[in-house]
Amino acid sequence: MSTTQTPPVSIAGGPEPQGPGRALRRSRARAADRGASRAFRWLATGAGALILVTLAAVAVFLVIKAWPALSTPSSELVKQVNLLRGSSSLLDYVGPMIFGTILAAALALLMAVPVAIGIALFISHYAPRRLASGLGYVIDLLAAVPSVVYGLWGALVLAPLVQPVWAWLGTHVGWFPLFAGTVSPTARVLLTVGIVLAVMILPIITAVSREVFLQTPRLHEEAALALGATRWEMIRTAVLPFGRSGVISAAMLGLGRALGETMAVLMILSPGFLYSFRILEAGQQQTIAANIAAQFPEATPMGVSTLIATGLALFLITLVVNMGARWIVSRRKDFSGAN
Repeated sequence: MSTTQTPPVSIAGGPEPQGPGRALRRSRARAADRGASRAFRWLATGAGALILVTLAAVAVFLVIKAWPALSTPSSELVKQVNLLRGSSSLLDYVGPMIFGTILAAALALLMAVPVAIGIALFISHYAPRRLASGLGYVIDLLAAVPSVVYGLWGALVLAPLVQPVWAWLGTHVGWFPLFAGTVSPTARVLLTVGIVLAVMILPIITAVSREVFLQTPRLHEEAALALGATRWEMIRTAVLPFGRSGVISAAMLGLGRALGETMAVLMILSPGFLYSFRILEAGQQQTIAANIAAQFPEATPMGVSTLIATGLALFLITLVVNMGARWIVSRRKDFSGAN
């Protein structure tokens, strides 16, 4: 029994040409694909290496510029640098600012994360599509507002509004360590700074959390609803467990922004250099970034080195925070839509 082989047909309708020309075109196409793949691989590798080189360059710069202050004996450094008057050493100078920086960022994170998660869940699972789109756009716009505008708003608008509230807290809840002490009549205190920082990091945490919640496997949500769960029970059992690592990452991104914020803190906070938890009393805390911005213009060369040394401390704090966040997230890296 004989069979007749039909010649290949090209897209144009005619038979596809056979012979060495076709093999040559295929060979060229494969070579082009390999070249493009190789170029993309080297481009991606270079981009990743550039990040590491930049980070290393920043670290080296900080160490070199801070070395004069780090290598000078404390007794000599205190005599040379006016910034250290009243301090016994560089550590004695930077220690209260590290405390104030972490306390301000912690207050901001404590206020921003629950609100951000609630907004992200409303946008992703409750709001109608048109409302969700508009609300998401407005939230994203908050990230584009300059920090100096937040500082002006906090100093001129927010502080007068919250001062009666802070006075009430000091009178009725003054037994609690955070609200103890003499309440500032201007409300230029750390709690006001914490609210402003919370507003500033809110769009970052909300945007990341919203995208993570939207990635929840549809089958998980439908299975929970099919078993009779309410919408909140579905979110609690399916959405939140799936997005936990993403929310942690979003919170750490916001924490990094709060740790390094400068202008808003500088314009609002009445500074002090104490290890104090009194967030309603003026002249108690100061942050590293705000202190650098305030003291840098009039600092001597050794004073500049001292300020850069405090910046090195802030760099290390941020690095440790992000490494801790990556470790927390990596503990849940095996979680996926299949388990």
